[in-house]
Amino acid sequence: MRPDTPAAHTTEAERLLRAAARYPEDREPLLLQAAAHLELAGDRARATTLYDELLASPELGRPHLVKALNAANLWEYGHEAEARAIIEGLRIASPLDPGAWEIAAATFEAHDELESAHDFSSAALALLLTPGEEVPYAAQSLLFGRHRVRRLMGVGHDSWDELADTLHTADVPLDELHDPKRLWSLGSSDPGELRAEITRLRAELGTYRDALSRPFPVAVLHWPAAELAELLAAYPKLRGEYPSHAEHLGRLESALRDLHQAGTPNLGIVTGTVPSYEAFAASEATSPSDPDLLPQYATTLAARGRAAPWPPARTAPCWCGSGRTYRECHGSD
Repeated sequence: MRPDTPAAHTTEAERLLRAAARYPEDREPLLLQAAAHLELAGDRARATTLYDELLASPELGRPHLVKALNAANLWEYGHEAEARAIIEGLRIASPLDPGAWEIAAATFEAHDELESAHDFSSAALALLLTPGEEVPYAAQSLLFGRHRVRRLMGVGHDSWDELADTLHTADVPLDELHDPKRLWSLGSSDPGELRAEITRLRAELGTYRDALSRPFPVAVLHWPAAELAELLAAYPKLRGEYPSHAEHLGRLESALRDLHQAGTPNLGIVTGTVPSYEAFAASEATSPSDPDLLPQYATTLAARGRAAPWPPARTAPCWCGSGRTYRECHGSD
């Protein structure tokens, strides 16, 4: 059962903290979940402590996301100036993580600073979207949030609002979901109006539920050069799977493109390490030399929230770690 009291949220946070200590390879997502439960429990100071602890880690995977979450939390318990400074730092850093931008924009919206929310989400989309290319799944929420803010501001549609409309798949249109006047109908005594509002709310809830319960990405396994060399030195039977590092990278990109063309949604890449793979093999009571273990390892990493969405933005760093942009590396046609 989902916790719905402060005490239950605190209990769940403690469980997650114990799990983080037991499974250090999953520390980041577990601490983020624990911080979220502490916020819901009203213990915002302790949540901030967890965010600070994560930000002090040199191995933090999504530092800008953690900064945005920390800013949102700080603002909620009276540290507005510090929160604003963090958000302004995010704007200057211009991260390629849509989640960081979305949380910062939502923080402005939550405090009725619609102009700032609009400017922040617009800056994010200008950075993350390439005209004429498919909108990454992770950036779609930014489009929907910006659409909502513009409806609240009473301004007309622009090209990004039209794009949001095409991506929205629920039965109730975005214009209706984001209509500022619709909440007034909740106070109506007209049964027809109330039924219509219930229908709209169900559609909105369904959209959020789909986002929260979407299947884990179909993830492919990426080995950095050093890790692959170590893996093959320790387990030479796997050389048939990986003739060379360059071929491994080429096959990975080709497989993802084939899946994408076949209509497979939520594609991702997980990055393996030899110690993690060996630990997984031990947990499965299987030899690391077994090639059938590799896809299971990839699926498990994805289930733990370790998958990076594919494809990245054309101007984002390539997933292979070359240091070049995706457009200049494996994203080149």
